[in-house]
Amino acid sequence: MIKLRITLAAFILFIISSASTAAVLLDRVVAVVNKEVITWSELYKMMEYEVTDQMKALKEEERMRLFKDSEAVFLEKLIDMRLQIQEAKRIGLEVTPDEVTEAIESIKKKYSLSNNALEESLKKEGLTLEEYKKRLSEQIIISKLVSQQIRNKIVVSDEEVKKYMEANKKDFSDGEAFRLRQIFFRKPQNDADKKIVEDKAYSVIQKLKAGEDFSVLAKEYSEDPSGKMGGDIGIIKKSLMAKEFIEVLYTMKAGDFSIPFWTEKGLHIIKLEEKIPSQTMDEVRESVRKQLTENQFLQRYRSWIRGLKEQAYIEVRL
Repeated sequence: MIKLRITLAAFILFIISSASTAAVLLDRVVAVVNKEVITWSELYKMMEYEVTDQMKALKEEERMRLFKDSEAVFLEKLIDMRLQIQEAKRIGLEVTPDEVTEAIESIKKKYSLSNNALEESLKKEGLTLEEYKKRLSEQIIISKLVSQQIRNKIVVSDEEVKKYMEANKKDFSDGEAFRLRQIFFRKPQNDADKKIVEDKAYSVIQKLKAGEDFSVLAKEYSEDPSGKMGGDIGIIKKSLMAKEFIEVLYTMKAGDFSIPFWTEKGLHIIKLEEKIPSQTMDEVRESVRKQLTENQFLQRYRSWIRGLKEQAYIEVRL
């Protein structure tokens, strides 16, 4: 969620108070979609709502420059949303107050929020409860429309699943995998220097045994690029691992860290974050079915949106 509401709000207030013409600029029409308009303020509110944490760290001048550069991309998203809402209304889809209330109650339950806590959270995001309800209503009606027009019509046959699995056998034959972190020391050119590397590694082990955080120590000591990310090397399939890793992991459970061990590349200390068991064939088939369903959905959705645009009157005034 956006953390820059106050800053952008202050910027907008400055524009409005500077001159009476600025208020007109703020609400100028940036697009017409059939008989509806999209205003500059709607566009910037959407960008403000979706701004990333990285953008939060930027200076205001740089942030506003990036907003300006992103206008066309976000305007296209707004146009797509407006077209879908218009289409939903055209074919008679509706969202009841009870459906919106149910969605809000579900969100409150998921995040353990009281009514006051929810409203306070929305306030920080620059939204009133009524504005939030309107957004939820739009999301629900678009979801209903997309399900009716596209998602519910997609059927992936057993034959399609079988053909995909046969064409991608390598992807389904690996079995077990592990989510790992590591602290890595490069192998010295001179074997005589191995003892120095081992001493450094064992000093790290002592810090780990004393309760220091693995990821913090990885950032400080690891000579692998993953050190910058706390030693996170992601999920590695067993079939892709060096035998030294497999031998060490065989004795470990989730949360354990290893003693230092050598490979041809250097000295490693690993932490096992998670052991991911191999899937049964039924689980693999279901996973493939979901993937193929999603691939079909994305193709059909893009084509459907293009069709809505071709039938609509759209005028962009950026």
